[in-house]
Amino acid sequence: MTEPDSLDTAAGSASAPVVRHGAGAVRGRLEDGLAVFRGIPFAEPPVGEARFQAPRPVRGWDGVREAHDFGPPPPQESGFQGRTGVLQGPTGDDWLTVNVWTPAPDPAARRPVMVWIYGGAYKLGHAGSPGYDAQHIARDGDLVVVTFNYRVGIEGFARIDGAPANRGLLDQVAALEWVRENIAAFGGDPEQVTVFGESAGAGSVASLLVMPSAAGLFRRAIAQSVPGPFFSDELAKDIAAAIAAEAGLRPTAADLATVDPRQLPSAGESFTAKMHQYEDRWGELAHMVTPFAPVVDGEVLPTTPWQGVAAGAARDVELIVGHNRDEFRLFTVLDGQFGKTTEEDAATALRRFGPGPDAEQAYRGAFPDASAGELHELVQSDRVFRMPSLHLAEAQVAVGGRAHVYELTWPAPGLGGVLGACHGLDIPLLFGTFTADLGNLLFADVEPSPEALALSSRFRASWTAFARTGDPGWPAYDAGRRSVQVLDVEPFVTAYPEEASRRLWEGYAFAALTLVE
Repeated sequence: MTEPDSLDTAAGSASAPVVRHGAGAVRGRLEDGLAVFRGIPFAEPPVGEARFQAPRPVRGWDGVREAHDFGPPPPQESGFQGRTGVLQGPTGDDWLTVNVWTPAPDPAARRPVMVWIYGGAYKLGHAGSPGYDAQHIARDGDLVVVTFNYRVGIEGFARIDGAPANRGLLDQVAALEWVRENIAAFGGDPEQVTVFGESAGAGSVASLLVMPSAAGLFRRAIAQSVPGPFFSDELAKDIAAAIAAEAGLRPTAADLATVDPRQLPSAGESFTAKMHQYEDRWGELAHMVTPFAPVVDGEVLPTTPWQGVAAGAARDVELIVGHNRDEFRLFTVLDGQFGKTTEEDAATALRRFGPGPDAEQAYRGAFPDASAGELHELVQSDRVFRMPSLHLAEAQVAVGGRAHVYELTWPAPGLGGVLGACHGLDIPLLFGTFTADLGNLLFADVEPSPEALALSSRFRASWTAFARTGDPGWPAYDAGRRSVQVLDVEPFVTAYPEEASRRLWEGYAFAALTLVE
């Protein structure tokens, strides 16, 4: 692509801003004081010969392209545990598109840029989902926000022959390269880019920290609820072979390309229900909600994030990392298991997911008054989200980098308050989208209270201040004080609140999952 050009004021009007960038001109819309551009291609559609390959540079176009609508979602499963996948969206093959919210598409503005990466267990997600409407972040923070699609599920993460690993991550790198090359035309500063994401989006952020191809594409990063599971190359290939066999195919790009990309996710979906049958080969993975995760292939992703960060790969990247107190409660409630956990269930979870062979005894000793349900939830919250997040911050600090840590403890009001500060609650609070996607559940039949609105505003103020200055408004984490921002009705700074869990997992290495020997 060529360097971005300037705003085409002659071709646009106050209600239809036109920007010329590397691939051509795009016409957006003026919405409540923001110029909004949707569905701009950042790579060629990954179909035909390009299917299962690294993203290819987008071809330019003549004239002015309308950028009013989000691009079509990438092919994906219908959903899991109450979370739907694709909502309403256009159809087509142009999955790899970006969206921009900007206070002024003026190349002289040079505003900080925040780039959002959605989650969804690496098998769901769409930047056009209503819960990711970035208008409040862009407007409150007076900065530019970019969201984009990347390939998920089999298309993006299955480790198949004839295709590069981690295609979904390569899409993310291509989107960040688009930002570097073009965001100035939309009023952003390519030298002041912050990536932020939640759940699988946070795992993606963590991956980008240690990927050679992503080096220099962003200055700051925010990882909200980093998931721990990453796969070894050997395990990922075994998983891909099992999924392909579900469709009667070999795990090759050539075989899988014979199935329409919109039909292929059904193989992954039906396979997920059978994953428990592979416990003897896959261990704890067989009891998780997704067979997809970033693959430590040695090339695209050379190491796990924890290993790479501990080696100094992201020392110069300023970082926010955090988690929610009751992460796993969301899945327990959606599974209909809240309040039904038996002592046997708890013992199984402690042995399966805890840190080491004595995990059950260690957890029962650290939490002597915890019920079976609380122990079941604690160990899975710790294994999947809380301790991976904390360990990433600790790895960054250990090599002289800077990290700020937070914990969200304010409980979701929906469903009578049983959800607590569960997984995903930070999304509607950050975006201010209380009635969309997960917000429909977390705030079900409840109008956002003044407390919720104030906390939502605080989220955005901290995140955007960090994107602007590197300081979210609370002290950096260190191995001595372990200062953490607790986000609640009255936010406060304290030593890391989950000290009992921190001690249980101290020294644990979040290595890539491997085949069971």
